[in-house]
Amino acid sequence: MNALKHNSSIDADEIYNPQEHQEDKLPFGSHEWQDSVFATDMRQVKKADVIVSILDYKYEEHNLEPDAGTVFEIGAAWAWHIPIVMVQFNPENELNLMLARSHTAMFTGDKINDGLKEYNFNTLPTVWTDMKVF
Repeated sequence: MNALKHNSSIDADEIYNPQEHQEDKLPFGSHEWQDSVFATDMRQVKKADVIVSILDYKYEEHNLEPDAGTVFEIGAAWAWHIPIVMVQFNPENELNLMLARSHTAMFTGDKINDGLKEYNFNTLPTVWTDMKVF
């Protein structure tokens, strides 16, 4: 997230991070909480100019599979014609074909920090990855 805050092509105050909006006033896991978090997250995806998705967000825990909710949001963004920038810490991981063909740009491994700092979110150039797909 810090790299995005240092990117001159975006307004860092407008970054929406769903982890910072977990409806803490509602009982975690309750139907009210689920409805509220789901509605808020999907509303934010739909109104986004671009989404940035971290695929292997539990890299330190060696859980390298993308979160199902993140993949759902990527699919919704793609269907709504919202550009998708993906981040994957482990460049050795294989990437699902559906994710590989849906992103506008992808940054992996040691290219993530500089990639996100320097990427032009105004023109959204295509940045492909050499990751193996399945």
